Amino acid sequence: MDSIFLSAVYALSAAGAWGSGDFTGGLVARRIGPFHAVLTSYSIGMVLLVIIALGIQEKFPSSIDLAWGALAGLFGMAGLGFLLQGFTTGRMGIVAPVSAVLAAAIPVIFSAFTVGLPREMQLFGFGLALVSIWILSRPDPLRGRPVGLGMALLAGLGFGGFFTILGQIENGSLFWPLVSGRVATCAMMVAFAFSTGRALLPPNVPVRLVTLAGIFDSSGNLFFLMAIQSGRLDVASVLGSLYPAATAILAAVIAREHITRLQVLGVAMAVLAIVLITK
Repeated sequence: MDSIFLSAVYALSAAGAWGSGDFTGGLVARRIGPFHAVLTSYSIGMVLLVIIALGIQEKFPSSIDLAWGALAGLFGMAGLGFLLQGFTTGRMGIVAPVSAVLAAAIPVIFSAFTVGLPREMQLFGFGLALVSIWILSRPDPLRGRPVGLGMALLAGLGFGGFFTILGQIENGSLFWPLVSGRVATCAMMVAFAFSTGRALLPPNVPVRLVTLAGIFDSSGNLFFLMAIQSGRLDVASVLGSLYPAATAILAAVIAREHITRLQVLGVAMAVLAIVLITK
């Protein structure tokens, strides 16, 4: 199978998994808060990744790859935390695409300096992305400026850093670098909980939703790492950043979230911008 096509399949699989995980995680965050939503889902994902790594007897990677995995995990944790905070105060269908535009742009800019400048179509995609952010951030005459936009921008920076750093891991290392990221993030969150007197497990944890969120997020990370090891970082990043499509669809169908026509246009333009950047 062609490596470019295979990389695209992996990246789109990551987008589907992440989008489903973001929606599920958003529901969890609304019940127990973003902090506990991230900690519980990451813990489940870590256990799952360890079991698979041991099951397939994956070779233990170098300390450098483990360090890259840990650093990427911290950026991913920050991105997901800000995203879920945005979900708790704003609308998923708005917060997700805004974060995705930045998440896609950062690796492409990094690749422009390390590999070469993007093509004209990609530059047009960047312009369209900026317009989509402006549309999505315009005040609603009835509701005011969309709540959670600042969290969406911070989430995009976190995810963009996660994508870029994960791309530094050498080919062949899959599960253990992701485990390293989960260990680093969970350890930091546990330390923060102890230092602030926060409970590690809140009451009434929605176990099924948390488990689904952990599985979706870990699967998305795995698919994305496979994508960047099969092709280019920038292409995999922008295709992986299509996750808002899944989040927005699930939010509209299941959560019955309202979205204005203008914001629908903004979401569509954000998704189109991501597609154009891959051309």
